[in-house]
Amino acid sequence: MKKKLFLTTLLLLIINNASASIKNEIINKLEIIENISFNFEQNINGKIEKGNCIVEYPKKIYCKYNLNNKKILVSNGKSLVVKTLSSYYLYPIEKTPLNFILNKKFLLKKIKDLNERNIDDNFVNFNFTENDIEINLFFDRKTFNLIGWQTTDIFQNINITYLSSIKRNQKIDKKLFLLPKNN
Repeated sequence: MKKKLFLTTLLLLIINNASASIKNEIINKLEIIENISFNFEQNINGKIEKGNCIVEYPKKIYCKYNLNNKKILVSNGKSLVVKTLSSYYLYPIEKTPLNFILNKKFLLKKIKDLNERNIDDNFVNFNFTENDIEINLFFDRKTFNLIGWQTTDIFQNINITYLSSIKRNQKIDKKLFLLPKNN
């Protein structure tokens, strides 16, 4: 009986240690990232959009969509603009899920306090709700890269974003994060 209890305890310690190790690797990798660039595929209520983005922490993003309307999304850390050939929308970033996703210090604190969930032995998920916004973050279990997120936008649309071709700490043009003017 003691042997069985010992083996069970040992197995639980190994599982918890492996899980803590993955979480620590994700935290360590995120701590050294100043910026990332990536391709994305975004699914908003079944509508698929693709493009590429550059993120500079904290809270700056520039995304160019592969659309005929030349859609871009830009945040200077305070405001968020979504611009196309025919429209221009300006939002305070704190009213959007990107306020949290683009805040590395906030993410690190949240991840440290959360339990992760393993998905299909390939992905690690952290889920939290902040200011009535539910956010699911997904990390690759092997590379520890952030590979996507799921949120609900300000219009209550489910937004799923997948990241690929991720590059870290590249030299970037800071002018990208200047908000475009409304035509």
